[in-house]
Parts: sequence; structure tokens; C-alpha cells
Amino acid sequence: MRNWKREVINGGIRMLEEGITIGTWGNVTIRDPETGYVYLSPSGMPYKTLTEDDIVVVLLDGSRVEGTRRSTIETEMHLAIYRARPECNAIIHTHPIYSTAFSAMGEDIPLMLDEAAQVLGDTVRTADYALPGTQELADNCVKALGDKAMACLLKSHGAVCLGKDLEQAFGNSTVLEATAQVYSIIRSMGGQFQPISPENIAFMQEFVKTSYGQR
Repeated sequence: MRNWKREVINGGIRMLEEGITIGTWGNVTIRDPETGYVYLSPSGMPYKTLTEDDIVVVLLDGSRVEGTRRSTIETEMHLAIYRARPECNAIIHTHPIYSTAFSAMGEDIPLMLDEAAQVLGDTVRTADYALPGTQELADNCVKALGDKAMACLLKSHGAVCLGKDLEQAFGNSTVLEATAQVYSIIRSMGGQFQPISPENIAFMQEFVKTSYGQR
């Protein structure tokens, strides 16, 4: 049986180690695909000191199953994404430098690299600004993600990355930040990216889904 609480804790520590958040910022959640329970990181607690008793477990409607801690301030955002995107079972909210810079400008990040086209699903859009922890932010995030994108930006607030599991969510986060960095470099050089055609993006996404790697 998977220890989802431990995986949430390890996810928080991994965010720190990968430099995509600092302090107690960001949040990690996992949905158990069998029970539907959602495991959430607690609000404002250092990731490296968390124990399994600190993890909060809820249903998709927010009803508490386990835990006494106050869950992440972005609980409703995570739950809203899970309700809208049932294929996803892990979400990380991060504060990476380059992605957050684009979020502060209110700009989207296009699928301009092969790896972004293959795994990010759709243009990474910046959600309209809303205060942290609000229903408005949750709604704006779900709207920015749509039904295909595996990541979006929160205006002046960082990034949100989804995955079928936590490993995929982190992989998508890595690709997003690398793409944002390349995009920033192109613009600093006074250049413009050359877009990948929708047909080629669709081909690569299907290839990754059906033919890439070992089966």
C-alpha cells in the first residue's frame, strides 16, 4: 500500500532541493486514485520537519477525513483542479524564478521547445490575478489550465503543475522552468522564437503517448 502522506512530505522537500520554492511557500497534494482521498501539505510548516501526522486528508468536496492541522491555503485550488481534471492525481504549486517572472508580467509561455510540446499539453497561460487562498484564484487557475494544459502560471504568484502522479508533475515543472528560461534568453538577445506548428505539436504528443519509451 502506498504511503501517500510520506510522498507528500518528500514532494515538499524535493521542491526545496530543486530550488523551485523557498521556506514554507508552495504546496503539494496527491489524490489516491483508488479511494479518491486527497492528501495535502499543511499551511506554513517547514517541509523538512513534517511528519505524517501533519498531512491533512480530505474528500474532493473538502470534507476532512484525517488530520488536525490547517491544510495549505490553496486547498480549494487543488480540489477544484482535481474535480475538473480527473486524469490528474498530483499537483505542485511552485515559485520558480523564470516562470514566476513571466507570471509577474502576465504573459503566457508558448510550446516553443520539443519537450514542452510533448508534455505540457497546451500553451502555459497566466491566470488572472486573485488573492491567495480565494475561490476566485481557484476558478482562475482552472480556467487557465483548460482541459489539456499540464501547467499554468498564477499572476505574480508562481506556477502550478499537474501530473498523473507526483513524478510526472515534477517532470512537467522542470520542463516548464527550462522553457521559461530559454524564452527569457531569446528575448534578452532581441530575438523571437519560431513557433512549432499545431500539426507537429499534435504528432509529438501522440508519439509520446503511444510510442515513446518501453511498453
